[in-house]
Amino acid sequence: MPRRNRARRDAPRLGSSAGWARPESGPDGDWVVRTVPGAQATKFYRCPGCDHEIRPGVAHVVAWPADDYGSVTDRRHWHRGCWTARTRRAPTRRRW
Repeated sequence: MPRRNRARRDAPRLGSSAGWARPESGPDGDWVVRTVPGAQATKFYRCPGCDHEIRPGVAHVVAWPADDYGSVTDRRHWHRGCWTARTRRAPTRRRW
């Protein structure tokens, strides 16, 4: 009889109930990052990297500090390019 593949208990699944997330470390700290495919992006968001809209249907990433895991208020939606370049430029400041 073939053996069943079982989930590894020493590698817990990170992320929200909406999908998988991965840990990332950088000079700006430790983060949990989740990729959002364009088909699942259904709302408008504001990217903190460039201060432009992320429109529905546009693939992007959601990131939040790893030490504050699970806090929805600290999650930010970023364009993929802005997330990658976040350490090379400062976040934009919104002008009201």
